[in-house]
Amino acid sequence: MYQDEVVLCGSSAYTKKFYINEDFSNLPDQIKNDLKILCVLYTEDIGGTLQLVFNEEGSLVFRTECAEDDFMYDEIGSVLKIKQLRQTKQELFEALEMFYRVFFLGGDFEED
Repeated sequence: MYQDEVVLCGSSAYTKKFYINEDFSNLPDQIKNDLKILCVLYTEDIGGTLQLVFNEEGSLVFRTECAEDDFMYDEIGSVLKIKQLRQTKQELFEALEMFYRVFFLGGDFEED
């Protein structure tokens, strides 16, 4: 069932909405809140849309897009913000990847 990419969550500066995939409803509320905060803050600061997506290997990928006529979208800021998020939220992202690999891909739990 989960061979392709799976969207964990996303946010849009255009619709002012946040989405979390209902398949992840069993995540702790604090993690869901953290994801909401980081996605919404990203789209408020940078513009466009942001999706956090698990690829086929179970790695978390940041996917951003903007409307063609969105001249306020900060492309350089986007790269810098994602780099900052990857550093400051590294533990969260690693835990989410482990959760996805174990519970969705049926992998083994391996701790470093």
